[in-house]
Amino acid sequence: MKKEALEVLKNRRAIRKYKAEQITEEELQAVLEAGTYAPTGTGSQGVQIVVVQKPEDIAAVNKLNAAVLGNTGAKPYYGAPTVLLVFETDKCVTHELDGAAVCTNLLNAAYAAGLGSCWIHRCKQMFELPEGKELLSKWGLSENLVGVASVALGYADGPHPEAKPRKADYIVRV
Repeated sequence: MKKEALEVLKNRRAIRKYKAEQITEEELQAVLEAGTYAPTGTGSQGVQIVVVQKPEDIAAVNKLNAAVLGNTGAKPYYGAPTVLLVFETDKCVTHELDGAAVCTNLLNAAYAAGLGSCWIHRCKQMFELPEGKELLSKWGLSENLVGVASVALGYADGPHPEAKPRKADYIVRV
């Protein structure tokens, strides 16, 4: 295994506080490209990544996620200036796993690019709501998209978290 790849996998952590500064287009493209190379069942590529960067759209996505969370005062995306929404585009039997693989690639690529990121849940429920369907329509996307997960993306505002010790029985050989 290439040492650099292992270092990314070992050191990437969830970032929960972001600077307001928007990431560069070059950084964004690098992260997105990595997402497109995630494995998908039968090579279907049945996933779509939606980039949200306009402040009013970030606010709408935050509001939706907070509503699903049951805490309308929450900021589920932690002030990140970019949110990546991962949707399934077809009914491939592995759609959730495919979306998870895409998110994992996005997170690891973000760290490799010097960015902070955090996997955020509740995307499926957000876009089942009428307000979520309205956002999809506003963005010119199909209302049939099914949310899988989302990623908060930006520059970390604070120190990089340390890894927790790995549990003793993480690996079992039989």
